[in-house]
Amino acid sequence: MNIDQITDAPDILMDFLEYHSTIRGHSDQTVTGYYLDLKILFRFLKRRRRLVDPSVPFSEIDITDVDIDFIRQTKIEELYRYQSFSPEFMQSSESLSAASRCRRTSSVKSFFNYLTTKRHLLDFNVCQELDMPKRQASLPRYLEESECNALLNACDGPYGLRDYCMLMILLCCGLRVSELVSLNTTDVYEDHLRVIGKGNKERVVFFAEGCREAIDDYLSVRDPEKIEPQDKNALFISRDNRRISVRGVQKMLDKKLKLAGLDASRYSPHKLRHTAATMMLKNGVDTRALQEVLGHSNLNTTQIYTHLDNAALREAAKANPIGHRRPQHESE
Repeated sequence: MNIDQITDAPDILMDFLEYHSTIRGHSDQTVTGYYLDLKILFRFLKRRRRLVDPSVPFSEIDITDVDIDFIRQTKIEELYRYQSFSPEFMQSSESLSAASRCRRTSSVKSFFNYLTTKRHLLDFNVCQELDMPKRQASLPRYLEESECNALLNACDGPYGLRDYCMLMILLCCGLRVSELVSLNTTDVYEDHLRVIGKGNKERVVFFAEGCREAIDDYLSVRDPEKIEPQDKNALFISRDNRRISVRGVQKMLDKKLKLAGLDASRYSPHKLRHTAATMMLKNGVDTRALQEVLGHSNLNTTQIYTHLDNAALREAAKANPIGHRRPQHESE
């Protein structure tokens, strides 16, 4: 959703969204996430404070009158209740995942921080004491090398070279699917890609010769004459001769996974990013370097991959010669 399409947000929320869109340069997806989380918060607070008739459906509660005075009344216990609150048009609160609760809390913290430090509209930030929900640690799911080869071998047909190229870039370079579909032909260089990531941050991602060959093979059949004028620079083109969409990549991947005999319900384009990260780490790439490749702003995000390969950790332990020292007994 583009910020211009939002019509039911109060001015104070629109100011916050525009700040993240224009000043922070966050994507439409990120801004939409803030909007949806905070819209639910405002409706939750209005119902909790009995400011609306109970018969009004939650999704129809008007929030356009929310102002700074309304927000100043917010208590920390309300925010803790909101973390796991589930509106009637959603499933029960038990189904609200830890990730969703963490995202909600992050949105609220960002909003109150903006009001306090950027706009100076609040003297006290109630979110200073708001704890993030505990999130169960989980390891990213990824494909083994043999499964990667099976997936790549499933690329055939009239769009086989395009599909193979997209999968090679996802598996070799670790791009987000949004970054993949945003690539233009001018972003491809001899041995690297120019990638625009989250927050419009630009980075360089290098690739090996196999990826270079896949790109060359695809470009040899990519027909510029058939491409719609507005998408003439797009690297990857859909069947209707437009820039391929994120959904288009997902559908392509689902098809290839099934052809490769893999469970399509277990893998998404983002899992291919996890696969690329895991392959790099297993083959000696430093965590800091991996952070640069993946475009993570925080090293903590990258470090989830350091727990993936127990075999590598065992080998690292065995590599230390002191670990092989035998105890020296006095009797000897």
